[in-house]
Order: sequence, then structure tokens, then C-alpha cells
Amino acid sequence: MTLLDKTHNPHLRSWVESANVAGCDFPIQNLPFGRFRRTGGSDAALRIGVAIGDQVLDLRAAGLVDHDDMNALMAAAPAERVALRQRLSDGLAQGSTQQAAWAAALVPQSACELAVPCKVGDYTDFYTGIHHATTIGSLFRPDQPLMPNYKWVPIGYHGRASSIVPSGTTFKRPSGQTKAPDASEPSFGPCKRLDYELELGFYVGPGNALGQPVGIDDAEAHLFGVGLFNDWSARDLQAWEYQPLGPFLAKNFASTVSPWIVTMEALAPFRAPFTRPEGDPQPLPYLDGAANRAHGQLDIVLEVLIQTPKMRADGQPPARLTLGRAKEAAYWTAAQLVAHHTVNGCNLQPGDLLGSGTLSGPTPDAAGSLMELTLGGKKPIQLPNGEQRTFLQDGDTLVLRGWCERDGAVRIGLGEASGTVMA
Repeated sequence: MTLLDKTHNPHLRSWVESANVAGCDFPIQNLPFGRFRRTGGSDAALRIGVAIGDQVLDLRAAGLVDHDDMNALMAAAPAERVALRQRLSDGLAQGSTQQAAWAAALVPQSACELAVPCKVGDYTDFYTGIHHATTIGSLFRPDQPLMPNYKWVPIGYHGRASSIVPSGTTFKRPSGQTKAPDASEPSFGPCKRLDYELELGFYVGPGNALGQPVGIDDAEAHLFGVGLFNDWSARDLQAWEYQPLGPFLAKNFASTVSPWIVTMEALAPFRAPFTRPEGDPQPLPYLDGAANRAHGQLDIVLEVLIQTPKMRADGQPPARLTLGRAKEAAYWTAAQLVAHHTVNGCNLQPGDLLGSGTLSGPTPDAAGSLMELTLGGKKPIQLPNGEQRTFLQDGDTLVLRGWCERDGAVRIGLGEASGTVMA
């Protein structure tokens, strides 16, 4: 578990003035990593950058790295990451002797093309949101919303890394097989029940060798950081195909990630205890540890907004669909996901992505999908401009946002993950 140090000092200010604005996602206490190139340079290699205010610090131009391989940086040992964070904090702080040199290495975010923050070799999606699992389960199995294994084992499936796309990417409505309850055979056509899923993505840092499990007490040393993750879902395709082997075409057409990875070090002030409700089983020993119990959860506020074509045409801002907290939604911690993923000897690699699963809170307004908000499409939601939605329509844009705030600490943000549905 990472500890507080001078980089978290709430009184620290940067010579990059936009980083000192109250409510800024990227103050000097954050320093998230990503990959970028200047807008219009589509043939240029992606470079490693750190977000500071409304700017990006080019790490190679600043002399902090001698390569453009984000995955290699993520593979570094935690002590090396801490040392780099301290160098960044010192160099970007007011009064730094690096100001003149590093100012030339800044690029406005508005002048950047931001990519998926690393090369994602493998992607596993978990199902840690217990309120989501209970609500979805009750729609299909009213007598048994949760399967017997849910509270004992972190449920997950292997996803498709090739269709992970960066924030701002449009994607086409998927097509596939569906079967109406009263039909004698399935039909083929565009998805009619397109949905979003509000998730966090945990990025693996140093990997583990094949056959060598990662213990719960060492699991966080194998995590680099966290980003926003929207696992778009075709609910009608999913209902027909998911048994007996689970999600396939309903999930692999697009998954949107935010362009910045907020490091585990930056999240140190925003940890929360891991607890189980009274009467629930306690984790098996390989999923249980004192540090994980003390501060294994992440206290991140999560928000989802929608902007329809009509709202854009009328100049109206996006409207909120969801507001909740990750610590109230997740039944398992990130460390437990790593420990479970590797307990059979599975080898994780730098840049691998672990999705949290839909992080729905305990109240209806904290639901992380339209499937829950509309009770499976039976109860349309009313938008502020009078429009209604049961599922997403062509032209709709979804925006995921996340941030951390707590007394005695500077607010930090995860940026946003946005995507637009095309016909």
C-alpha cells in the first residue's frame, strides 16, 4: 500500500498556473500518466506525458525518460515509480529550478491527440459491483438474484483488448443475433438495447512469472494505477448468447477508456477500509490481508452524463444519469482481483487491464447502467429537455467522470471517458 509523502502536501502549488485552479482534475498532487501526440501528427509516434493543469508535460522532452514506451515505464518497481513522482513534483512545484527547461516541454491538452494510455495486451472484466449484480440478477432470476459463488469468488471473464478505444472515439451500433421471447427462431440485425457500464479500469504495472501467484499483501505492488472504463453492452445480444459461456459479441465491439492513468501513489489520500456486511462470508485466506482490510478500497466519486443529438443542437450541456461512490459499490478490492487472477499461476503483464465491473451504488440514482435505471427498459427515464430514454439511441454521447475529494487533501480527477454511438 502506498503511503503519504511530500507530493501529497495540500499546500503544494505549481508554476503551471492552470494546475492551481480549484476543482482542477490535474493539480500537482495528481500527476497522471498517458500517451499523446500533437494534433495533426497522425504519423508521429506516441509519447509519454503527464497531465498538469490544462497542459501535458512531455517526459522525454523534459529529460525524465529516454524512450516512448509507456509499458516499460509501468513495468518499473514501485520504488522507481515513487522516485519519478517525486522528481515530477519537485520540478513542477513553484520555485523549481526546472521551470525554464520544462516549460518548453509543455504542450496544451487542447493541442494533443490523447490515446489509450498504454498498450493493453490483455483485458479481464470482473463483476465486483454487488448492487449491479443484484439488480440485474433480479430481472432474470427473481428467486435468486446472486449466484451462490458471488460472495466467495471474484467473478470475471476474458475480454477483447483490440476493441479498447480512447475517450472521444465514436463507434458503430453493433449487429448480431437476438431472439424475442415469442419467436420460434432468432433474427439478425442492429442492437436495439444498447447500454453503458460505469466501471473503473485497473492497470497492471510489474507482471508476475507464469506459475507464480501474487499474494494479497504484494498485489498492489503489481498495480500501476486506475482509469475510467465504459464497457458498452448490447443487452439484447447478450441475453441470447451469454449462456453457457458468458459475454461475447455483446461486449467486444467497443470499450472506452479515459486517456490518463491516475497512479496508486496519487490515490494514497483517498483510501477506505474494506469491510463486509454483517452476515456475509469473510474472504478466503488468499483474498484476505490486514492492509487490504485497513485501506483496500478506493474512495472515488463516479458520474455519468448523457448528451443527445437534440441537446447538442439546442446548445444544452450533458445531463447527469448517475452519481455514486466506488467504495459503496465494489464488493472486492483491486488487490483481491490481482490475487485471485494469479492464484492459479496466471501471468499478468505490464499494461494488462482489469475492469471492475459495473459500479452501481445502493440507491437508484447511483445505478451504473440504463438496464438498471430503466428496470430493463420497462421504465423510461426522463431527461431535463423532455426526451426519454430506455436504451441509447444513435447520436447519443455518454461521458464518464471521476474524482476524489476529502478534507485535508487536494481534489484530484480521473478526467473523462466519452463516446458517441453511430448508426
